[in-house]
Amino acid sequence: MNADGEVIDSSKVESGYGQNVTVGDWEGELTGKPAAGSCFTKLQIGMPLKQATDICGPPTDQGAYITGKAFIPFYFGSDRFRYELAYKAQGRLIFAGGSIADVSGGHLIWVIYSANDTGYR
Repeated sequence: MNADGEVIDSSKVESGYGQNVTVGDWEGELTGKPAAGSCFTKLQIGMPLKQATDICGPPTDQGAYITGKAFIPFYFGSDRFRYELAYKAQGRLIFAGGSIADVSGGHLIWVIYSANDTGYR
């Protein structure tokens, strides 16, 4: 991030540098500043993946990865994997929950605003 709070490289952003947000039972983070006219401004933390893609359309690139919680024995919480959508010139959306086989159960937990995003992971 630069001195103005804008994200320069979305792939190197770390959690904890954005604004923490709570919407209902969901906690999340907003990092950076939205690009002009970005569909990301219409999204809310806790929103299901399907609803977010209905608003913003298909991503430029996407992928899933597991978190450290996946290795905790008998942990059945919702943050065992994350699903990332990258949008060119807008930023990235990070979803948690569901399962690797069923990503539609994921909910938005982190929005990374970046007008410089390449759209690829």
